[in-house]
Amino acid sequence: MRHLTEIRWHGRGGQGAKTAALLLADVAFQAGKQVQGFPEYGPERMGAPITAYDRISDREIRVHSNIYEPDFVAVVDDTLLHTVDVTAGLKEDGGILINTVKSGEEILPLLKGYAGKVWLLDARKVCAATLGKYFPNTPMLAAMVKISGVMDIPVFLREMETSLQHKFARKPEVLEGNLKALRVALEEVTECV
Repeated sequence: MRHLTEIRWHGRGGQGAKTAALLLADVAFQAGKQVQGFPEYGPERMGAPITAYDRISDREIRVHSNIYEPDFVAVVDDTLLHTVDVTAGLKEDGGILINTVKSGEEILPLLKGYAGKVWLLDARKVCAATLGKYFPNTPMLAAMVKISGVMDIPVFLREMETSLQHKFARKPEVLEGNLKALRVALEEVTECV
């Protein structure tokens, strides 16, 4: 793992990008990492573009600002590729994860010449198979952990199960669906080559 990994999340209000960023910070903290997870607020409303951030490290984090040069970017809604510069400041030795049903050939031209790694995940398909409803943040969270390497996958799954058990204590069917969505996303995320 890098000394410090910075992740920027792009989504729309109501899709769970903020929740994914905060949940990643929470499970990484529970696993013994130093973390920061925070949203950037503006005039948010349902469907409006939002941004959230994570910093994860094995050492103390001394910087307290927005993330301007992320190692990784997650795009929870591929329609943002037309209106938001999701690759702004993105390091080429990191990469970008995009929730989309489109092919790499369709997506790559929308990334303004970004030369780093690009991963795709059809979170809608994962959600349909595991949750029965469209909550893209759960599969995107798992895929981000896999591509970024911020945590060992077994540790991530263990901490997520603990967190979700608490959150969905009275809804065991929701718990199992979310855990399945995490596992399926880990298998389904693919790198564009």
